[in-house]
Parts: sequence; C-alpha cells; structure tokens
Amino acid sequence: MTKTLVLRPAHTSEIESLADVGLRAWQKGVGPLVPKNVYARICKDNPFLPFLKTMGETVLVADVNGKIAGFAACEDHNNHISDLWVDPEIEGRGIGSALIRKLEATIAAKGFSVSEIQVAAQNTRALGLYQHLGYQIVWQERRKDPILEIHLEKVGMKKKLSQAIEAMA
Repeated sequence: MTKTLVLRPAHTSEIESLADVGLRAWQKGVGPLVPKNVYARICKDNPFLPFLKTMGETVLVADVNGKIAGFAACEDHNNHISDLWVDPEIEGRGIGSALIRKLEATIAAKGFSVSEIQVAAQNTRALGLYQHLGYQIVWQERRKDPILEIHLEKVGMKKKLSQAIEAMA
C-alpha cells in the first residue's frame, strides 16, 4: 500500500492523540537524558496536553494514511521552531524532515530570513537530523529547561532560509 503523507493544521479533536505521540517521542529522545524523578513527572503530567490546547490549529500535523505520525510548532509564532515530535514507531521515514521544511516555508513567508531551533546536545538523533537539513550550531551551553525544571546541555542552531526555499524549488 502506498503511504500518503499530508501536512495540515491540528484539529481540536486530536489533542489527546497528539499529546500521546509527543510524550512517546519525548520518552525515547529526551527521557533517557533526565533524572528518574523528572521522567516520572513528565510522564504523569504530560505537558504536551496544555501546550497543544494553547497552540490549537497553529500546530502542524504529519498525517500518514489518516494516522497521526508527528507534529511540529513555532510556539512563539516567530522563526524559532520550538517542537518537533515524530511517533517513535515510524521515525526515520522523512516525516521530521517534511515537518521542518514546511515550517521553514511558513517562517520564510512571515519575512524571516533565518530559522532557529534548540536541542539537547545528547539527543544525537535530533541533532543529526537538524544538521542534515542544513542547520549550523551557533552555541552550546547548559541551560535550565523551563518544563523539565533542570539544567541540560543544549545546542542552538540556525539555518539561512534562502537555503530552505531553494531546496524546495
């Protein structure tokens, strides 16, 4: 069967499903980097639920054959990509790349010339994806994560969007 990827705005009715995908992706990518008490709190509280309720239809959803495959967002509605979460069961199939490219086009359409993203330095899979997509590391330091409430080694990355637009043409 041919898989059809559709990128679209989130629907209010799917917030719980999106939160589940986000949590499972977080458990795989970031969960191993945090202390057990933080891991347990995040799993119990699922901070994706209030985030998704607040963001609503501004969240970009990857839908594969009618099933949620992942989502991405620019929380502050600017050029900073705050979230990229792909269902761990189907990661590695271009879904994250497609979500990032779509957000880059949206960011460029708003008049920004650069896209920014941050990632935990030890989240090597995500870091590798961003580098593969043309993001360059511009800083690395320990920063307090406001949701996790702990300090993590973070990497800040940027990409000139003229590269993103040319690649899509």
